[in-house]
Amino acid sequence: MSGHATRDHAILSASGSSRWLTCTPSAQLEEQYENTTSVFAEEGTTAHELAEDFLRKELGLIAKGTFTRRLNKMKKENEHYSQSMLDYVENYATIVLEHISELKQYSSDVLTLLEERLDFSRWVPQGFGTGDVVLVADQTLEVIDLKYGKGVPVSAEGNTQMRLYALGALNQFEMLYDIENVRMTIVQPRLDSVSTDEIAASDLLDWADEVVQPKAHEAIEGEGNFVAGEHCRFCKARSQCRARAEKNLELAQHDFQEPPLLSYEEIGEILPKADELQKWAKDVQNYALDQAEKHGAKFPGYKLVEGRSNRKYTDEAAVIKRLKDEGYSEEDIYDMKVNGITKMEKAIGKKPFKEYLSEYVIKPAGKPTLVKESDKRPEINSTDSAVEDFS
Repeated sequence: MSGHATRDHAILSASGSSRWLTCTPSAQLEEQYENTTSVFAEEGTTAHELAEDFLRKELGLIAKGTFTRRLNKMKKENEHYSQSMLDYVENYATIVLEHISELKQYSSDVLTLLEERLDFSRWVPQGFGTGDVVLVADQTLEVIDLKYGKGVPVSAEGNTQMRLYALGALNQFEMLYDIENVRMTIVQPRLDSVSTDEIAASDLLDWADEVVQPKAHEAIEGEGNFVAGEHCRFCKARSQCRARAEKNLELAQHDFQEPPLLSYEEIGEILPKADELQKWAKDVQNYALDQAEKHGAKFPGYKLVEGRSNRKYTDEAAVIKRLKDEGYSEEDIYDMKVNGITKMEKAIGKKPFKEYLSEYVIKPAGKPTLVKESDKRPEINSTDSAVEDFS
């Protein structure tokens, strides 16, 4: 497998571009913090390694036997591998191959590159990234990105990370191909989500010259203004950032004028602030706990104590044996349960799960939740309306 986990670090990375293009000083501020990883990031790295080799096998770039040997090695040595991961990667590969076939209908010469280093330093100092899949054909260039996470769907529309990747590819191939249209696709197989955005090559270059280049210059110099917003979510400085704190504390300064009860319009203004305030407060709490627990930090008015915990057995087998010896029945001791859906799907694989158990699985309606109007989920009626419709 390739070295996905050991890629170089770019100060102005494509993945962090939504931050440094908006909050230009944040890039240099984040350099004060150590790079950290997580189980989810490691799992994503494994999925990308598997996806690369799977596609190489499908495209005839490596022999099937070579792929099988690498796969067997991953099964033995990588704790993040699972049958369900292979299923998801196969779904992703199918989508990539469909996009290649589509391009071949219009161009006999389609260049397919996997894990291609993309240099966009023409606009961003030291700027580079890695494109999971880059397709180059007559008039059309496409960059495809695999996102293995299952948190929220990521849209390709106006996505700055994808645009920078596309700029790197355009910079590399515009002299060899007459590229007029640029397409960017994000595939999230675990969410069954595929998002594609298109832009004229000339418009992409205008965006690079007029927006990216001046902002990148400010960012690399640590200049400009701190600006808090949705882009703070993955910023390393999010727990200590003063600009974010000041923005969230604006909620406490809301002008509650007469009448004494808030109107729906006022509540509508408060809701997005309250949501961001909760995220910020949680980030601050997590940071304080980490500093107190691991670095001995003292915060006025607070102390570190042992939290509450639940009792658990040290040896379940010994518990069962002892109770059986004492004459208790199995019904008294334990209740046999079938593995949960997620655990079962991971254990036997996505395809067998669908084939054998789909008729026994239902998805009840989710609990209603209030979200922003921009959310793509369809609106549901109120409870009273639903009851009336049912009647």
